[in-house]
Amino acid sequence: MTDQSARPWRDLTDPRRAGTTGDLEAGLKEPEFENLAIPEELGTVRVVIDDHKIKRYAFAHDDHAPWHLTGSPFGGRRIGHAALLGNDLVQLFTLVYAASQVVGYHTEEQMWFDSPAVLDEVVTLSGTYTEAYRRRGQGYVVMEAGATGEDGRSIVRHRGVEILKTVPGDIGGRGSATPERRVTGEVPENARVVGTLGPDVRPGDVLAPLGKSVTAEQAAVFSRVGEYVRNIHNDIGAARAGGLPVPIVQGQQQFGVLAQLLTLRSGPSFLTSGWMRVKFLAPLEVFEPFTSTGVVTDVTPVDGGLRVDLEIWARRDSDARLMTAGWAAVTVPAS
Repeated sequence: MTDQSARPWRDLTDPRRAGTTGDLEAGLKEPEFENLAIPEELGTVRVVIDDHKIKRYAFAHDDHAPWHLTGSPFGGRRIGHAALLGNDLVQLFTLVYAASQVVGYHTEEQMWFDSPAVLDEVVTLSGTYTEAYRRRGQGYVVMEAGATGEDGRSIVRHRGVEILKTVPGDIGGRGSATPERRVTGEVPENARVVGTLGPDVRPGDVLAPLGKSVTAEQAAVFSRVGEYVRNIHNDIGAARAGGLPVPIVQGQQQFGVLAQLLTLRSGPSFLTSGWMRVKFLAPLEVFEPFTSTGVVTDVTPVDGGLRVDLEIWARRDSDARLMTAGWAAVTVPAS
C-alpha cells in the first residue's frame, strides 16, 4: 500500500484506510443535539488541491471552465473553483461525529471568497461549533470555519447553520423562520439581462441565467461517496429512511452552482472579493432541472472599483418554486 504519510490526502479522511480498518467511524460521537459541547473545536486538517480534486468538483457541478483545467488569470496557474472547499468546511464536523449516522439539514450558508486555491497547494482547514439553539422543535448548530493557503493567506471563510439530526422529509420546503428581508426572485419589468457585471452595471440588471440538472452520480460524488460515507444525498436507502423518495442534492452543491454563476458574471474579482449568504428553502431531488440567476440591488463606488450587491436565487423548473435564495456582493473594476 502507498505510504499515506508522505503527502496530505485530498479529502477530510483517507479512504485507503478501509484496506486495514474495519470501522472507519470508530470512536466518533453520535450526531445528537445533546452531544454538542459549545464551543466545540472540530479539528484541523490539511488537504491537497490536486488534479483529481479539481476535476471531481468540475464533474459534480458540470463546470469545466479553463481556469481550473488549463490556466487562469492568476499568474497562468490552474486554480480551484470558487466554492471548491465549501463542502470540506461544511463536513469538518464529521471529524468528530459519525458521518453515516447524520441525517441533517443544511439551512443557511455564508462564505467569503478571499483568494483562489492553486493546483498542488496544501491548504489547512479548521472549524468550530460556536452556537447551538432549538427552534420550531429542531436543534440547530452554527459552525464557523476557514481555509488558509500554504503562505497563510485566507482562501475562504465559512459560516453555516445546520439542523444536526432530523427527518428531512418532514421539514423540507417549510421555508425560513428568520424574520428578515426576503428574496422573492421577482425580476423588474423590462430589466436588462447582463452576461457580465462591468463598469456600466446598474441596479435592476438581471444576471443571465444558468440552467442545471444534478444527476444522482454527480450528487453522490459531491457528497463523499468516495470516502464510503452514506447519506441522504448519495444513497437511496438513507434518503428513504429520512422520508425522501430519492436522494436530494446537497444544499452546499446548490451553493456551488450559484458561486459558478457569479464567477461567470463577475470574472476573477469574485474569487478575491466575493461574498454569498443563502438560505435553503426547499429540497431539490436528483435529476430535477433548475435555474439560477439574480438581480443587482445596489452599486457603490469603492477604491478602484464598484461594489455590486445582489439578490440571488435558484428555482425548480418544474413548478418555479424557490429552492435557494439569498444575497451576494462582489467588487468589480470600474473601468
